[in-house]
Amino acid sequence: MSSDVVELTNISKAYKHIYAVDHINMKIKKGDIYGFIGRNGAGKSTTLKMICGLVSPDSGQIKLFGEERNRMSARRIGSLIETAGLYPGMSAYDNMDIKATAMGLHDTQKIHELLKLVKLDSKSKKPVKKFSLGMKQRLGIAMALLGNPDLLILDEPINGLDPEGIREIREMIQYLNETKKMTIIISSHILGELSKIATRYGMIRDGKLIEEISKEELALKCMDYLSMKVDNIQKAVTLLETKLGMQHYQVHEQNELWIFDDIDSAQVNLILAQNDIAISSMFYQKQDLESYFLERIGGNDHVEYDKSRN
Repeated sequence: MSSDVVELTNISKAYKHIYAVDHINMKIKKGDIYGFIGRNGAGKSTTLKMICGLVSPDSGQIKLFGEERNRMSARRIGSLIETAGLYPGMSAYDNMDIKATAMGLHDTQKIHELLKLVKLDSKSKKPVKKFSLGMKQRLGIAMALLGNPDLLILDEPINGLDPEGIREIREMIQYLNETKKMTIIISSHILGELSKIATRYGMIRDGKLIEEISKEELALKCMDYLSMKVDNIQKAVTLLETKLGMQHYQVHEQNELWIFDDIDSAQVNLILAQNDIAISSMFYQKQDLESYFLERIGGNDHVEYDKSRN
């Protein structure tokens, strides 16, 4: 059986001849917390709506749990896209009860358990219209969890929340993934928060999926390194391996060498000079998650990265 919970093949969606999503290929594996990153208007919500079945693609194929979309696969998905569609005059419990009834569920204990999970009082009569934004988001997630979904899709669930509300949502996502083994897709433009929980990332720009990358691969790409260009790359590598114990490095085109080991640049310069190897450039490159993401998704408009949270 396929380990891919979601597989999109050449999925496209256009509105008035303008592509909102342009021939996307995406794979989300069982157990992923998939951070879906892009500027506002990049195509995140449209993609998620197509996965949920709220919007039909113009072309391409969607597979869920290894099969083409069907009635059973749809039942295995819980989602919070944009707003939760709450009844403002009703309590949290009553909103949950109406949703459960519409789904053919009649487990009142489950409603109490889910409201407790999202830290809402199931006995409170307080109407939703008096809820804070964070409370509404938590209730929306509880409603998405009715039916014990295998795949949870959350579109900008932390947008507009205060730091405490963001922390609560983050801890809830981690709990569901770790204890319930739930696969989760979470879109956001708050990069610092996604970097704390995501196991894989997909980056979308102007409707195109630019890159998919694991947490481990991203960590390697964001390591600091010493970059240099020399006139004899093979001789330089051999010398630095022998003299300085260099182990972690990459050789690039045009005789460029990236050294990830903690090596003193003055020593490198001295050894190469003593062996008649000319260095045309040498500098330290520092690349963090912020610069990596922003380079790929296109600028920093509507994108936040709070380094103080790392």
